[in-house]
Amino acid sequence: MPQIATAERAGVGRDGLPRPTEDRIVRLPNAVVLLDGATSPTPRERDGGWHSRHLAAELTHLTDDHDLADQLARAIARLAATHGLTPGDSPSSTVAITRWTDTAVDVLVLADSPVVVFTDTGVEVVADNRLRDQRGRVDRITDWRNREHGWWVAEADPAAAHEAVRASWPRDRVRAVLMATDGVSCGVDDYGLFADWRTVLRITSENGPEAVLDEIRAAEEGDADRTKWPRPKVHDDQALAVIRFTAGK
Repeated sequence: MPQIATAERAGVGRDGLPRPTEDRIVRLPNAVVLLDGATSPTPRERDGGWHSRHLAAELTHLTDDHDLADQLARAIARLAATHGLTPGDSPSSTVAITRWTDTAVDVLVLADSPVVVFTDTGVEVVADNRLRDQRGRVDRITDWRNREHGWWVAEADPAAAHEAVRASWPRDRVRAVLMATDGVSCGVDDYGLFADWRTVLRITSENGPEAVLDEIRAAEEGDADRTKWPRPKVHDDQALAVIRFTAGK
């Protein structure tokens, strides 16, 4: 059984005030699911936290013997049908899944919550960069949500699941896996606080995953006016999961 460690921390709203986290981590017997909720383009009582919480509940039914994208599609469809969600006008969530069997490790990533896989030959990042690529190109980024040539996320259209980025490895090749929402991956991709993902894994080994969150928060507090790193709010929600398949790695 892999060793799993997690860390989660709520961010603040655009007004700078504390609010509940919209990130979720779900630990299953043979999988870890990580989600980052986003509010509907027309905000209402069902916000991103509502969506990530309910989709997480649907994804607790993951099995070993079915394709991950098929299972995600069914979860999206069930959630939409149960709560009357409308494509294009509903809250949404990123989805990252790591699932293992005796012989394989499978990864699925939909939207900007990357999964980093440490193998016997190196580091492989499974990332969906389509949302990042849209930034700066369009005025309303939500206009390109779940559209061809745009970006894809778990919302109310099950077809989005089959647009996810996927990868698989033989289990005996995988040493460890990091899963992160963008409130954590920004430490590597945007802020440059950590030289690379190996550095992040080393910090979690020496001081635990909370230490990674601490370092990011300290950097953001030093840039409270958001001039060094432009961003919508001072602190985003943070979620980080570490899965170790080989002790001491």
